[in-house]
Amino acid sequence: MRTIFPFILASLALAACDPQPAGEPVVRTSLDGSDPVEEVAAVPEEVETAPTPDANSACRAATFEGVSLTHCIADPATHRIRTGLAPSSGNNFGTIEGWAAGRNEGAIAFVMNGGMYGDDLKAIGYFVQDEERLVELNRADGNGNFFLKPNGVFFGSNGRWRILDTDTFLRTVGTRPKFGTQSGPMLVINGDLHPEISDDGPSKAIRNGVGITADGKAHFVISNAPLSFGQLARFFRDELETPNALFLDGNISSLWDRASGRMDSRRVGPLIVVENK
Repeated sequence: MRTIFPFILASLALAACDPQPAGEPVVRTSLDGSDPVEEVAAVPEEVETAPTPDANSACRAATFEGVSLTHCIADPATHRIRTGLAPSSGNNFGTIEGWAAGRNEGAIAFVMNGGMYGDDLKAIGYFVQDEERLVELNRADGNGNFFLKPNGVFFGSNGRWRILDTDTFLRTVGTRPKFGTQSGPMLVINGDLHPEISDDGPSKAIRNGVGITADGKAHFVISNAPLSFGQLARFFRDELETPNALFLDGNISSLWDRASGRMDSRRVGPLIVVENK
């Protein structure tokens, strides 16, 4: 086990934008309320601005337990979902803005970071882009949020989107989806909170996740201020009533809501792209 970094050294590392070791999640924390073994904040936990209400936006402001959130809905009747990767070089590398450069913005509803990555900004878990599997299912054990079992997979094809824990995905999904991204931990599993998530642990950060409701819509949530795992998980279970929900990341969590003009600039890797049909 590596030595815990003092706050000052961690801050210097952040300022230099040092990448994390390959194959390890960027952010590490503890779900059970105990002190984290190691927690590396990829960026400062600045407070974001909730999107200005816009009739054309799929995102709306929400508040839960006193914390400001942004809640974006992807509807299979009007949207399609695919995955992407932030550029690993060039101007604005590792950002949604860098990925968006030169694209047809009119087709985009919103984009959110979509899983954890290594020092090459590529996914450390299962990742499918345009039906091509770029990374195989990761069932390894390790330290960090990704390895807090059960973790899970967000995936879909032809307007049917699903979230399954990794073991269930392995047992039951035999056809490669059009898109897929593995992250962890699961926040809600068949209506219950992840067993290791405390009600309101001391670790608070900008965090985001995704859940699927019974009507097949995908609900993406990103906090505009630091919140705990428990708060995020309860919002999915109690407010959105998603039987399954998946944590996507913390501290680096980012959103591009084209209609409202919000473009977060944190360092990201895998992306979930929601397009207008």
